[in-house]
Amino acid sequence: MVDFTLWDIVRNLLLAARWTVALSLVAFIGGGLVGMLLLVAGYVQLFQGTPLLMQMFLAYFGLALFGVDTSAWVAAAVALTLYTSAFLCEIWRGCVAAVPKGQWEAAQSLALSFAEQLRYVVLPQATRIAIAPTVGFLVQVIKGTALASVIGFVELTKAGTMITNATFQPFLVYSCVALMYFALCFPVSLTARRLERKLNVAR
Repeated sequence: MVDFTLWDIVRNLLLAARWTVALSLVAFIGGGLVGMLLLVAGYVQLFQGTPLLMQMFLAYFGLALFGVDTSAWVAAAVALTLYTSAFLCEIWRGCVAAVPKGQWEAAQSLALSFAEQLRYVVLPQATRIAIAPTVGFLVQVIKGTALASVIGFVELTKAGTMITNATFQPFLVYSCVALMYFALCFPVSLTARRLERKLNVAR
């Protein structure tokens, strides 16, 4: 058996963590863009009502049925992007709905067009409301990347499993994996809470 030092384990996990971060950013940014374009209830219900794990499998194996030679990276990015967009779409729709009706009426009384009502009155308020839950949802996206390991994508969790099989030190390896996820997620959660507090003060 090859001897692995703690630094060997941490170094390999850090290399894999880069892909966890990259996949999270692709899913979050891509999901945000798709979420803005697809404010469709059926689309949202489909992706919110089915497990992300199943969506991973469908993206990986389903694309192959159409003759698309896809990698684990592409399949994971597609599945997470669609999953993320469904939730962000619902978050943002709720934030727009949270703008008091009186604000719409005030905008109408100024003889603004619908597009101008959205641009100058409604969306600025909805955006302020949406910042905290949007940032908070990024934590779920980061943790969701762990499911990409089931289709062979080597992110943080998959790397942890591979290193465990080589070192036979599951407690040490998975403790390091957990700490790295915490290091990624805690600052995001803290930022979301701070933004939420600022929003409450602003109100």
